[in-house]
Amino acid sequence: MDTVFKFLFEFLGQFFGSLWSIITGVFTGLGGAFDFGAYINIINAYTTELGGLAWVVAIIAIVLLAAVLALAVWLIIVAIKKFIRSHRRRKDTESLVKEVQSLNKEVMRLNLEKDKILSMKVSQIGLNPNELSELTGEELESLNDHEQEEGSNGDKRFYKLSEIDDLWSTYVPPIYDNDITLPEFCESFRNFAGSRLKLYYDIKIIRLFVASFASTRLIILQGISGTGKTSLPYAFGKFVSNPAVIASVQPSWRDRSELFGYFNEFTKKYNETELLRAMYEASYNENIYAVILDEMNIARVEYYFAEMLSILEMPSKDEWVVDIVPNSWPTDPRHIVNGQLKIPPNMWYIGTANNDDSTFAITDKVYDRAMPIDINTKGVAFEAPDTEPVNINYKHFENLLNHAKATYVVSDENLKKINLLDDYVIEHFRIAFGNRIVKQLRDFVPAYVGCGGTEIDGLDYVLAHKVFRKFEALNLSYIRDEIDGLLAYIDELFGEENMNECKDYLKMLKKLV
Repeated sequence: MDTVFKFLFEFLGQFFGSLWSIITGVFTGLGGAFDFGAYINIINAYTTELGGLAWVVAIIAIVLLAAVLALAVWLIIVAIKKFIRSHRRRKDTESLVKEVQSLNKEVMRLNLEKDKILSMKVSQIGLNPNELSELTGEELESLNDHEQEEGSNGDKRFYKLSEIDDLWSTYVPPIYDNDITLPEFCESFRNFAGSRLKLYYDIKIIRLFVASFASTRLIILQGISGTGKTSLPYAFGKFVSNPAVIASVQPSWRDRSELFGYFNEFTKKYNETELLRAMYEASYNENIYAVILDEMNIARVEYYFAEMLSILEMPSKDEWVVDIVPNSWPTDPRHIVNGQLKIPPNMWYIGTANNDDSTFAITDKVYDRAMPIDINTKGVAFEAPDTEPVNINYKHFENLLNHAKATYVVSDENLKKINLLDDYVIEHFRIAFGNRIVKQLRDFVPAYVGCGGTEIDGLDYVLAHKVFRKFEALNLSYIRDEIDGLLAYIDELFGEENMNECKDYLKMLKKLV
């Protein structure tokens, strides 16, 4: 056994002894390198033997050695500082990670509370039976029985809409002025706004605005403040003898309940919005309805208007249906069938938008489905003849627009040029026109021509505001040189005297770089 211990001692001692020699050697070496007393003794020992030139060499050696030692000390200090800094950074990172985790937990908790609150808006999110009974603590069967009992007792949960049923039950349609043409409509609208309301607009703005009704249900009037964006649809409502409905968007708007209202589970009454009331009233007549979403981008449009964007994209108007409540009461308004309301075909939605720091950027999802109109200059006053409002129904208005679409179809030559321009933009900018934009172009341009404009100006406007607008999302510094080639290609396709709005917009983008 003693032999084993002796073997292990010598065998392991060889390794650990060498390791100890390395450690002690390092510290001994460091101690020797910084043993200033030894350096002084050496200098003293050779003081009498060194001559004049030898002293110069000796002093240079002493200075170099002092510099090397100072550099070594500086490197050690820097290394220690970096180690401390990295250690602190690691601790700060760990602290931030813990804080983020804590905040995530808090956000999850707040979201759960928000969901519980929103769950009371049954009509908005459509709770399933199990969730509803879980929230209320009532059995579903007894809850439904209770609701049906309230409905059968004559309780009305839609006060405003039921009132409309009573007011419009004996409605007799007026005699509409359906002889007016589209150019007359635009000119009369401009003169009416100038003579009766003292609101002055360039005829091009009027044509763009009216032609937009042919291509989409959502029109966006944007530009600097004070140029008459809200006044234009307001004047339009007055002109067609049906005042526009103004919905002032608030920063807190986050979901569809801001547009349609919601059912209050505690009061058993439906909180009806002015927009819902107007939509229901529109189902009783054929008047033209304009809804003004004032300051629409003071909240995120894609949040509160998302459902409407999807519904209005449906090709058949029979599919324009929105869920209002999840069930049916006997006392519900006449035109709410099985808790659903059909979106009226005689209603258009006109949003006004200011682009500044207090608003949200309107996303491509919204822009692609809308027709934007820029109003950046005040109208110049002119002598407008006194003009009365018109009494026109929406069917005749749509017939005028549809007649223009059939009469002033975009020429094959220009469509070929559009396709060539599309290929060029895809190749050089990785942006495509898209089928939706092409469809809007085919609808808008003929209507613009029918209003008194020209085909090339209509194409110019759509390309500038629906296609080239997308360039703002690109890195302008990378595409600056490509813009010059695009400008030259536009001149080649359409002529140097045309497409000025597109060219001005592209030149403006170059200046932003």
